[in-house]
Amino acid sequence: MITTRFAPSPNGSLHLGHAYSAIVAHDLAAEAGGTFLLRIEDIDGERSRPDLAEEFRQDLEWLGLNWEETPPQSSRVASYVAAAQQLKAQELLYPCRCTRAQIAAAAKDFGPDGPVYPGICKHATIPEDEPVAWRLDVARAMELTGALTWHDALAGEQEARPDLAGDVMLVRKDAATPASYHLAATIDDAADAVTLVTRGADLFAATHIHRLLQALLGLAVPRWHHHALLLDASGKKLAKRRDSASLADRRKAGENGKALAQSLRMGQMPCGITLSRYPHGVT
Repeated sequence: MITTRFAPSPNGSLHLGHAYSAIVAHDLAAEAGGTFLLRIEDIDGERSRPDLAEEFRQDLEWLGLNWEETPPQSSRVASYVAAAQQLKAQELLYPCRCTRAQIAAAAKDFGPDGPVYPGICKHATIPEDEPVAWRLDVARAMELTGALTWHDALAGEQEARPDLAGDVMLVRKDAATPASYHLAATIDDAADAVTLVTRGADLFAATHIHRLLQALLGLAVPRWHHHALLLDASGKKLAKRRDSASLADRRKAGENGKALAQSLRMGQMPCGITLSRYPHGVT
């Protein structure tokens, strides 16, 4: 039985890229007689807006999708804390007080997510009362797990290379955001018994880290399906921060959501939007 999920963050309205991602996840589950889940990833501190969760539900209904809803991330904080404690007990996390500016200035390598953390705090002594983030010692973790692989439905079998991203942050310095995307998404997918993780190809590289965390935490290993991205007229992926046209605005303007969904399924993009060739962003 296949279980997929769509997991938006309520820090901005959904756009066509989100619609495409939700449709891919929905249809893969429906074709196999499986389950399509909606999970609200609402642990982004003050940026999370509770009112947007209902807007998301209305958008999905407008597109003609059916789903089951899982508990939101805000109800799962204890599970993230427990996972972090487990990794600390294995001596796999270390505290970090660095700012983004310090990391950018000191980094010598660039990975899938930008500057690779250069290990400034890896052997530093930091006062216990100082606010810190917690980073994963990836080299030590890989020594414990040995070689790992994962399977993408479109790109095939992959050798896990979490080292490309460096010592990623798993617990944020800001207490209002208790876990990084890497930790929270990995824990949530296991808790929701997701068997096929569907998401954009821009997150392909993140899967290397997620596969490592699954091995360290003894979690079930799903398969992945990293789909192509919708690009705007400038060739950039649609994004909330660039004010890409929202589904809510289209819905309120009287556009036919089911017809739009069918057009996206057939690769017929609205004016100015193109579908990237897979595997966009795959390294």
